[in-house]
Amino acid sequence: MKTQLSSIQRQALKAQAHDLSPVVMIGNNGLTPAVVREIDINLKAHELIKVKANSDVREERLGWLAEVCEKLGCTPIAHVGKQFVLWRLNPDKKEPAPIIRARPVKLNKKQSAAKL
Repeated sequence: MKTQLSSIQRQALKAQAHDLSPVVMIGNNGLTPAVVREIDINLKAHELIKVKANSDVREERLGWLAEVCEKLGCTPIAHVGKQFVLWRLNPDKKEPAPIIRARPVKLNKKQSAAKL
């Protein structure tokens, strides 16, 4: 079951994933059942993960991303270069990881004066 996220939630998850290292790598054999199983295990454990794809072909990487999301019911957060950020809520966790809100937008003096 894919979860629909607002753009603010997606932005917040992308910010949380910035410092993460890839936990799964799709190697030369492509998206094998073992790789899909590893992604599933890591999504259950962490909810938000990075996956690195070892392919220079963008269309192939996009296909892998779509296939993983379809098979595992996860939501793609970002696809930058050879890395994907995936998120899936784990209903078995007692307390789900909070989705932090993005920082509030700061207005400059002209914008704040215009609001008054």
